[in-house]
Amino acid sequence: MTTFEVPTREEVAPVNQAIFDNLNKALGFVPNLYAAIAYSKNGLEKFLAYQNAKTSLSNKEKEAVNLIVSQVNGCIYCQSAHLVLGKMNGFTDEQLTDIRHGKSSDNKLNTLVALAADITKNRGNAGEENVDAFFAAGYTKENLVDLILQVSDKTAMNYLHNLIKVPVDFPLAPAI
Repeated sequence: MTTFEVPTREEVAPVNQAIFDNLNKALGFVPNLYAAIAYSKNGLEKFLAYQNAKTSLSNKEKEAVNLIVSQVNGCIYCQSAHLVLGKMNGFTDEQLTDIRHGKSSDNKLNTLVALAADITKNRGNAGEENVDAFFAAGYTKENLVDLILQVSDKTAMNYLHNLIKVPVDFPLAPAI
């Protein structure tokens, strides 16, 4: 199989070089998976715009979705990254482990995590009980649309890493 090396700044298009510079300023490094997206002249800018678009979900809710989707899809890169980002958004280690197991002690968040896992496992064909629980917990139709968009964002990155397997540059997620 073709090996995907992580491209350096000099190996990517000028538009991506500027994005690398911005990522270095904001994060202190360019995550390997973002660098790999830069193989596409337009892909990194397109993906970052999609990923950073406004949503009705809170950052904490987005991280819970990112983590459970990455867990279901078996993406070690994204699990590792979202454990770090989850902690930055206020989750404890225990809460993050619960989310990776598809649950949360917070009832509303639990319905979000359960539905995100169901959507991911069943390619959008979620069970009626999970959808009903989501709405009963206070989520709206807007939240459902934004949940689907969040699942699609993370699924794309999970699939990319599962295929190209660039090195994980976050503390490695422990097996569960």
